[in-house]
Amino acid sequence: MNKGEMRTAILAAKKEKGMTWEQMAAAAGLSVEYVVSACLGMNHLEPENAGPLCAVLGLDNEVAATLGEFPNKKWDQIVPTDPVIYRLYEIVGVYGETIKEVIHEKFGDGIMSAIDYKMTIEKEENPAGDRVVLTLNGKFLPYKSW
Repeated sequence: MNKGEMRTAILAAKKEKGMTWEQMAAAAGLSVEYVVSACLGMNHLEPENAGPLCAVLGLDNEVAATLGEFPNKKWDQIVPTDPVIYRLYEIVGVYGETIKEVIHEKFGDGIMSAIDYKMTIEKEENPAGDRVVLTLNGKFLPYKSW
């Protein structure tokens, strides 16, 4: 089984069982955001997390084993057309240099880690319309001189 087949099996089981990502993350004992990324094939789960997740979904050991495989973190190199993903792409296109400038001014020359990293997605209720609160929390990695 490859990561694409795993993703299809997980999404089908999620739909069939009527489960939420939060329920699945609770079974795995990890954050919703990380479990979703693993189920979609962009991260991996340790056996102690993959086993309980597959159990609640009624999926076999082959899916659990594939969840444990290290992924190829490559995506299509085209402009995304899904509206949610495109909006994030647009945000980085419009504000990417601003983000970079502010990071450099506050931290120095370096980057934000996507390895020593966590992300949270929250809903903020607002009378003018509910808001999406997306937090990207990564360790600062300074460039070194040599």
